[in-house]
Amino acid sequence: MNEPSRRRATLLVASAAHVLHDGFSASLYLLLPVWQAEFALTLTQVGMLRAAYTAAMASLQIPAGVLAERWGESLLLAAGTVIVGIAYLVLGAAASGFLLLAVCLFLVGCGSSTQHPLASSLVARTYEGPSIRAAIGIYNFSGDIGKLIFPAVTAFLLTLMHWRWVTVGYAGTALLVAPVVLLLLAALRRRQTHTHVPAHGQSVLVRGAWGIRDRRAFQILASIFVIDDATRTAFLTFAPFLLTIKGASVDTLGIALTLVFAGGAAGKFLCGVLAERLGIIRTVVVTELVTGLSILLLLALPLTPGLVLLPIIGIALNGTSSVLYGSVAELVTPERRARAFGLIYTLGSAAAVAAPVLYGIMSDRVGVSLTLAVIGLVVLLTVPLARLLRCATPAETGSSST
Repeated sequence: MNEPSRRRATLLVASAAHVLHDGFSASLYLLLPVWQAEFALTLTQVGMLRAAYTAAMASLQIPAGVLAERWGESLLLAAGTVIVGIAYLVLGAAASGFLLLAVCLFLVGCGSSTQHPLASSLVARTYEGPSIRAAIGIYNFSGDIGKLIFPAVTAFLLTLMHWRWVTVGYAGTALLVAPVVLLLLAALRRRQTHTHVPAHGQSVLVRGAWGIRDRRAFQILASIFVIDDATRTAFLTFAPFLLTIKGASVDTLGIALTLVFAGGAAGKFLCGVLAERLGIIRTVVVTELVTGLSILLLLALPLTPGLVLLPIIGIALNGTSSVLYGSVAELVTPERRARAFGLIYTLGSAAAVAAPVLYGIMSDRVGVSLTLAVIGLVVLLTVPLARLLRCATPAETGSSST
């Protein structure tokens, strides 16, 4: 296998893992209202369930990145997928309640914590050079394909069978995919003709433990990711409840989430094109403004016009991250990208842990509508941060942000 073919095959396997894990994660937003109705959960408990998933991701993404430097991405990625499968199998087979739901979702988060940092690092290393941003963009786009497909399939299956059988189906899929990912990545690594980084276990010369080239720019970038991830998770958690208030059925909620994720998938491409024309910083400003204002507009619209608005919200929700992910690789030395991606994803996940709980408490006290209004306003804090990012890295962003 020649080098271009090996690169494409590696990107394909990493993207397939992204489709699976992000698809499972997106489907949780559809299952939460089902569990809330069946087990009489409060909205605070709903937020805590989502937080259990993201808490596991937040706590284990950095360790996954560090361990990958010794054991390799492929083994840990496959092991994480197995853990996801086992957790869903337990969820579907055992008697359920809030505590068991929380434990199972925590285990799902543990398994999924391997996917983003390790697959991102794998793709970045494989495509080292000018094509790195495009390759990471394709990898990120694949996650939105999972977010688009899985909620639609889940909504359809929920009309045919109990949710327990749906989760057992998730389990079987994960347990089948895990060994395939391991075998394919191992085979591709053996066929690698050259590498851009030392083999696992060798010493490398890096800039500190994290290999960050520009600390201030990295800190600002991380702050934007924190607010962006908190907004995305909180909106997706509580928007279905707003739509339910407006009269949406379970089928309609499935359609609504599909519309959001379809917009997100399109946003990966559209925001990339926009970044080429406007520059990275201006694109971030545009996407965040559209996100905040669209969430506020959704509150005022009836159900049907609100559904029409959802793809636009999806485009904006994913626009910021899709533009900035490539910047992470550019600010970190190649030898430390696995742990740096783990750090970025962990910070974002930590915000995503806190956001559903805090906004859930707020929803129980003041209602879902006012809570979503606050979510729409908070995301606007990223606009001044984006301006600071341009000032922090004038050499890197000067041509691309003006």
